[in-house]
Amino acid sequence: MAEGPPSRIDLEHDEHHATHVGRVDDGRQFFITMPFEPEHGDQPRRDFLALFLWAADGRFLEAKGSVAPPEWEDVEEAVEALVDDLGDVEFCRIRVSPFSIRLFDLDFGLIPSPPESDDDEWAVELMPGNSMCFFAPWDSGEYDT
Repeated sequence: MAEGPPSRIDLEHDEHHATHVGRVDDGRQFFITMPFEPEHGDQPRRDFLALFLWAADGRFLEAKGSVAPPEWEDVEEAVEALVDDLGDVEFCRIRVSPFSIRLFDLDFGLIPSPPESDDDEWAVELMPGNSMCFFAPWDSGEYDT
């Protein structure tokens, strides 16, 4: 069992859940993602667009989010607008700290999750929605969906 949560994890730019991962020309690191809150009883699913920013050394800086309307068809345009607002970017692997921030009455972020039993390991989950889950070794850049 791992001894504790990681101080940094690597996110590898890919063509699946990490298409918008990289660095801004000023050194900041970014991740643009589309987390969601699953349907609960009478409450419908809620989709979001989120931008997470870290300093060049991986310290968390800020998160920006918006709620996606149910018929949001222009999601790619909204993502591209966020990328354009960042300036010159390079899509690449980043090394960042896990974090949690409250937006829309939900916990957003790359949130460490402790082991549930002696046989389990620490994980870092992309929340809300838990659409990406990272495990040691933290520098692999690999994730489960």
